Amino acid sequence: MARALALSSLLAAVFLCAGAAVPLRAQTNETMLPVPTVTLYPGDLITDAHITERPFRTGLRTPLAAIENRLAIVGKVARRTLLPGQPIPSNGVDDQKVVRRGVPTQVVFRENGLVITGIVEPMQAGAVNEMVKARNPDSGLTVIGVVQADGTIRVGME
Repeated sequence: MARALALSSLLAAVFLCAGAAVPLRAQTNETMLPVPTVTLYPGDLITDAHITERPFRTGLRTPLAAIENRLAIVGKVARRTLLPGQPIPSNGVDDQKVVRRGVPTQVVFRENGLVITGIVEPMQAGAVNEMVKARNPDSGLTVIGVVQADGTIRVGME
């Protein structure tokens, strides 16, 4: 019994010394990450005033799945509630949708000086330069086009 107690004491001492030999700073890294200054709710547009940077410790084995660049967030829309001072998850923001599903939108076809416009109902939401399907409510015809910055959908070649 005494021998087992001595052996366990020796093992404990070895583990304590081994732990002291590896400094804590060598095991972790500090990274500056952008964080919200206020609570942002789904659909809120993120501006530069909503973001600040804060240091976070990250282990070498478990990197954070968070956005690391402030510029990657500004102008985007929150997909979920983002809390102040907390890292923003990679899937926590999205591009601002210019075209909304089911909301009548103008469709534009241009080719060789010919311009044809009409009204369609997008079948999905879309951000600028995204391809979306839209349905003509009169004919039922489905078209695929690219969302433009002005909120129209461009179809055909240009």
